[in-house]
Order: sequence, then structure tokens, then C-alpha cells
Amino acid sequence: MVDEPSANDIAVIGLALRVPGARDARQFWQNLRNGVESIEDRTPEELVAAGESAERIRRSNYVRRTSALPGMADFDAEFFGFSPKDAAIMDPQHRHFLECAWEAMEDAARPPERTTGPVGLFAGCGMGSYFYFNVCSNRPLVDQVGMFLLRHTGNDKDFLATRASYFFDLHGPSVNVQTACSTSLVAIHYACQSLLSGECEMTAVTSSRKARSFRPTATAVLSTIAPPERSSAAASASSCCAACPMPSPTAIRSAR
Repeated sequence: MVDEPSANDIAVIGLALRVPGARDARQFWQNLRNGVESIEDRTPEELVAAGESAERIRRSNYVRRTSALPGMADFDAEFFGFSPKDAAIMDPQHRHFLECAWEAMEDAARPPERTTGPVGLFAGCGMGSYFYFNVCSNRPLVDQVGMFLLRHTGNDKDFLATRASYFFDLHGPSVNVQTACSTSLVAIHYACQSLLSGECEMTAVTSSRKARSFRPTATAVLSTIAPPERSSAAASASSCCAACPMPSPTAIRSAR
């Protein structure tokens, strides 16, 4: 028996993600259902070609497996208003964040140009190892651009949420959340509080975490749902497991 939704309920109306073996939520769910293994073995030749040291590969405790994310070179810099050089400097976490944030809003049928009310953004990412290992090691680039701009333009985690809000012209709260391994959960908590307080009508929640290797990037768009007297379709919005259909956009209303 499904409980009747109330004005304080929260619905997930759009999803986007990047994880090993899947570029979207539907593919990820199919992988889970079918027991698809997304951790891949690598031969010594493949590892050397990717830049790994042959000496490290020969160590007895070296594990020749990887969880690669697809499409790392597919970032459409022009679509997001970046030059090719700016995109190359930018941390891949930030590139994936922009892609997932946009795709999640599209999946929710709420792209920025069709959303009139304030949209909040709560986001977090891991330490920018790309900056240290790939950008700072390029001495001509550091001399040409300068360390301050290299760090702030595309790699500092403090600009993750606010830059996306600026580029997408979002007018709600834009908050960077950094609580180590609980970042995603804390971001969701803040997003729900923001919705229930009425300060925004929709929030995007994302987490992009990595150390030396990339880890999953995920984004969800949340909204409050209408009480029964406002929408006959609202009951469908209480679906809470991935096996059930996502709530219909007709069941979603803005928080007031």
C-alpha cells in the first residue's frame, strides 16, 4: 500500500552519472541487474602504453586491474563556453560535473532555459590530483598562464558549484560541500532542506570523488512533489526503487 504523498515529500525527477561501465543511470542499473563486471584487467603492454612504469608492474603486489571511466576525451568545450585550452587545463572532475549537471536537468525535463524559479546546486569533489600531476608538471604552461589562474580557472574545488551556477544561469543557492566520504549524503541533506525551506524550487546534487584514479560521478535533480489535491498523478511519484518507473513530470510542482 503506497502512502499518499504530502507537500513535504521530495521526488528525484532526473538522474545522470558516470561510473565504470556505464554513462547513464539506465545502463548502470542494467549492469547491476545482469551482474556485469566493470572492473577490467590490463596486460603489462597496455599498462606501459598508458604510461605506467615497467618496474612497478613487475612488483608482486601490483594489481593489473582498473575501473576506467568512458568518454574522458569527449568533453564538448564549445557547448559549455570554454576554449580548448581552458578545457585541457580543467580537472576532469569538473568537466564531468558540468556534463552530469546538464544531463540531469535534461533528464528531468527542466533545462535552465525552461526553469523560471531559483535552482540550487550542492556539490563536492575530491582533491585535484590532476592539477598536481598533469598541470603543475607542465612547466611551460605554468610559466605562460600563471599558477593562480591555473588553480582557480579549472582546478580548485571551491569553484565547482558556483561556476556551474554561473554558466547555467541558476539563481538559487550554490554551495560547495566537502565532508570527505559523506559529501554526497550531506549534499542531499542540504538540498532537501533548501527545497523544504522554499528558497529554491529545484536542486541539483552531485558528488565527484577521486584520488589518483577516477571514481564515480553522479548527479540527481530533486524537487518537491504536489499533495494529492493538486495532482492526480502525484501518487506515482512515491516510487523509490530503481526497478520502478521514475515519477512523471506532471507529478512535480515547485516549492512555494
